[in-house]
Amino acid sequence: MSPHEHALGAVSRRVSSPRTAESDLPGPARTDAELLAAHVSGDPHAFAELMRRHYDHLWQTALRTSYSREDAGDALQEALLSAHRTAASFRADAAVRSWLHRIVVNACLDRIRRNKVRPTVPLADGDEPRDDRDPIADLELSLVVHRALFMLPPDQRAAIVAVDIEGFSVAETARLLDVPAGTVKSRCARARLKLAGILEPLRDPQNRS
Repeated sequence: MSPHEHALGAVSRRVSSPRTAESDLPGPARTDAELLAAHVSGDPHAFAELMRRHYDHLWQTALRTSYSREDAGDALQEALLSAHRTAASFRADAAVRSWLHRIVVNACLDRIRRNKVRPTVPLADGDEPRDDRDPIADLELSLVVHRALFMLPPDQRAAIVAVDIEGFSVAETARLLDVPAGTVKSRCARARLKLAGILEPLRDPQNRS
């Protein structure tokens, strides 16, 4: 079983319970905030529904922030269990998805700090949908970019992934990472400068082998 499947299965076992007749009745789809509030109020199925909506995004976030799939799976499991336990602390001034995203990123960074070890072969994310225009070239580029990302310090990588890959604004990223906007800007600037230096020699295909 992969770390991804292990994380999903472990959390599902803790947040799921047998369905009741009432839960099977059709009804209008609830918003994320309504689901989280229902979970806090004791609804045994609300958190599982949130997971179904956002798990893939959170898994990709964990992959991009962690050094290995195993670490990503472990950190994601820790993060979701933490979200499950601390849901009452959610403040409605942010989207539920952003709140979950921040918990996952923090769990990944905490695990990196605990491990203090980088693997010799960085993670290559094979779970993203790919454009089939030139699969070999696309795969090569993806590997090169991921290797470069994993040469960045974890805090810089978290900022650059949120802003440049996932499309969050600087303000949104500041809220996700719980740091000032100026810190996000400075981390992104340092990360882009370092990435430019790493990737520049790789513009020549002969240097990618």
